[in-house]
Amino acid sequence: MVTSEDIKKIKENTEEFFQKMTINAVIEIKTAILELEDILKDEKNKKEQNRDVVEMSVKVDDPQIMIGEKGQTLIEVQRILKMFLNKRMLRDFYLNLDINDYKKKKMEYLKALAKDLADEVASSKEPKILSPMSSFERRIIHDELSSRTDVKTESEGQEPYRRVVIKIR
Repeated sequence: MVTSEDIKKIKENTEEFFQKMTINAVIEIKTAILELEDILKDEKNKKEQNRDVVEMSVKVDDPQIMIGEKGQTLIEVQRILKMFLNKRMLRDFYLNLDINDYKKKKMEYLKALAKDLADEVASSKEPKILSPMSSFERRIIHDELSSRTDVKTESEGQEPYRRVVIKIR
């Protein structure tokens, strides 16, 4: 379990990480424990019962540099920061990094898009094919529409062109 002392160390190390990148950052950290199956769908990893999650919100002056096109730089910064922190902390945890609420806003947008397109599919009976998306983005669409009884979602295609199709049920 991530303790308050761990959070303090994570914050200090994260501040150092961004300082070394010469980026002025304001860091806010929250923790949670999630069932591992909520994070990883991989059968071999389901042996573990749960996993510590560190939710990190970072505010920077020029977020586009840290977010990149379609959030690709953010994904890589998250991966590198997680490796850096795990090595410094000598423990493993799941890191969810958000810069200037990019992921939060993206999730809200994708959920609204999913609802709107599902309503169109339900009324027109014609499937809607979305643009290629990352697995993170596709999962948001699938999760948002999973409780609907009038439409269903499927992913099709190969990475990096994999996309969600919304169809009538």
